[in-house]
Amino acid sequence: MNSIKVDTSLIAKCGLYCGACRAFLSSKCPGCIKNEKASWCKLRACCIENSLSTCADCGKVDNTNNCKIFNNFISKIFAFIFRSDRNACIEQIKKCGLQKHAELMALGKSHTIKCK
Repeated sequence: MNSIKVDTSLIAKCGLYCGACRAFLSSKCPGCIKNEKASWCKLRACCIENSLSTCADCGKVDNTNNCKIFNNFISKIFAFIFRSDRNACIEQIKKCGLQKHAELMALGKSHTIKCK
């Protein structure tokens, strides 16, 4: 298994940190940005189509919870199962920037901010 490193290119479009994900670290997934098989992800497609690094760059909605692409049924199931708060990840990116988000996620050895 690879080690966790700080790398802004490993931040997924939804704010998750691929650099601390087990699938990425065990070389089973290339991460959001390089994952051509992730064509099913409408959120990823939206960010690519609109030239956004992450949803934090989107100016169409004030809060990602108000975005139907970001806050869809599948994401709600994912959040429930993994106790994942992608909205908190996006808010952290807005507040601190991509570099600091990557640093905090790598330091915490987590691919997401956990729901409280």
